[in-house]
Amino acid sequence: MTREPYSMGDLLRVMQRLRDPTSGCPWDLQQTFSSIVPSTLEECYELADAIAHEDYPHVAEELGDVLFQVVFYSQMAAEEALFSFDSVVNTLVEKLIRRHPHVFADGHIEGVVDDATSIESVKLSWESIKQEERKSRQQHGTLSDVPVALPALPRAQKLQKRAAQVGFDWSDVQGAIDKLSEELAELREAVASENPDESVDELGDVIFSCVNVARHLGVDAEATLRQSSGKFEMRFKRMEALAQERGQRLAELDEQQLDQLWDLAKSQL
Repeated sequence: MTREPYSMGDLLRVMQRLRDPTSGCPWDLQQTFSSIVPSTLEECYELADAIAHEDYPHVAEELGDVLFQVVFYSQMAAEEALFSFDSVVNTLVEKLIRRHPHVFADGHIEGVVDDATSIESVKLSWESIKQEERKSRQQHGTLSDVPVALPALPRAQKLQKRAAQVGFDWSDVQGAIDKLSEELAELREAVASENPDESVDELGDVIFSCVNVARHLGVDAEATLRQSSGKFEMRFKRMEALAQERGQRLAELDEQQLDQLWDLAKSQL
């Protein structure tokens, strides 16, 4: 007889069993909010990788792993009477309805708004609502709730986006590119002066400026760098294959030979 698919309730019960003090899993019982944060981040990156490869069966699996992280945190919170999975869902639904007044008329799930709304007005409304939410949490500064734990590239992009909302921004991409050129010149000067601390500081400014250029071009800095890294990886592997076909190893080649192989790999990929 075919078993019915497991449900959300089954997943919550599995998590309860895993954390059962007498019959649960020793590893799961040992975990805390802090200890599973690295796993949460890893699962999100694995999901992003599956999406990048358009491996949709794997995407479904990784989404399950991400969902499990939510359930794990919720179970630990329930054990300490902090919050429950149901309260997580309730807070999320409330927030989604509150942030989409152009969809949910009068704040009701089935309420329909008759007038069409432009994407631009949606963005303006979204930021206005989020600003009100920050005020209610006593986060009055423009940059108050930008998480320090965000990866560096998305955090830089988020900081720049927030600053732009109050007018602190270049008027166009050329201004951002000019600033990048300025920062590159300062990096060259720092390197020439053989000052390691200043070089590191200026290099950070260059990377921050690159993120700003990406934002003005309307692209995500993290996704762009990920794409470039993938392209480099593909071409480098082709270099290795070309060298192997010639009975060579990359480590044995000089700079000129490596450049020639790289150019050949680029021409093929």
